[in-house]
Amino acid sequence: MIQTLRLGAITSLIALILLSLAWETVLAPLKPGGSLLMLKAALLLVPLFGILHGKRYTYQWASMFILLYFTEGVVRAWSDIGLSARLALLEIVLTLIFFVCTIFYARLTRAKV
Repeated sequence: MIQTLRLGAITSLIALILLSLAWETVLAPLKPGGSLLMLKAALLLVPLFGILHGKRYTYQWASMFILLYFTEGVVRAWSDIGLSARLALLEIVLTLIFFVCTIFYARLTRAKV
């Protein structure tokens, strides 16, 4: 179970990084030719090392950090149209998968007292 949660967190985080890069550079950038919003993908690299190595503390704080991306997805799904709105829905799904996996991973790996 723990390995499944870890794999889900890793997969969804990497997918979210790739989605952010593709979205803001090629698929549906705010400005033609890409926008500086692609830098939001760089912020997702911060927890990547800890997530890949199964560090419980990283899973804890990353579960709150990812809510920024969830919020962006909700706002853009509501306000954007066309492909951008569909990409925002995908962002919401990926952040929810990551959130659920990190919460349960942190809970299942806590020290038993």
